[in-house]
Amino acid sequence: MNYPISIIRSGRRTLALQISPQGRLIARAPYGLPEEEIYRFINEKRKWIDKHLKNIRLKNESKERLPGISVSEIESLADRALDYIPKRVAHFAPMIGVDYGRITIRNQKTRWGSCSAKGNLNFNCLLMLTPPEVIDYVIVHELCHRIEMNHSPRFWKEVERIIPNYRERKKWLK
Repeated sequence: MNYPISIIRSGRRTLALQISPQGRLIARAPYGLPEEEIYRFINEKRKWIDKHLKNIRLKNESKERLPGISVSEIESLADRALDYIPKRVAHFAPMIGVDYGRITIRNQKTRWGSCSAKGNLNFNCLLMLTPPEVIDYVIVHELCHRIEMNHSPRFWKEVERIIPNYRERKKWLK
């Protein structure tokens, strides 16, 4: 095994594996579990470990290839989003049959959009770098949370009612 491994012992009852975003393997084990049993478990999970380490490596490589975006470019995207997204929200809200609160545009690292319990909508300014149909999908997705504040089958039926091919657009974002 060529993995950097950390063993963290605690009062837990089961053995679990975790891979950090940096690609470090973490074994979480009960206090009394012998080390050879931990390594046997790790060996049994080699396929799972290799798959996840490969995904992390590919993700890190793609991050390295992405060019940086300057502050002025972010501001320009935010300005464009402030002009474009509220109009699209106003277009889709009556079709879905919902109302909404404030619309905020941000530069977020991990989300394309979100919907608060009060109906306030947040959108990532980087959406302006995606095709218009992807922006529409994110808008519809967030507006459908006004009906279902979860990702249940009923939620996805609402999204599909407005955007029948939403899966393609969702896949584009991945």
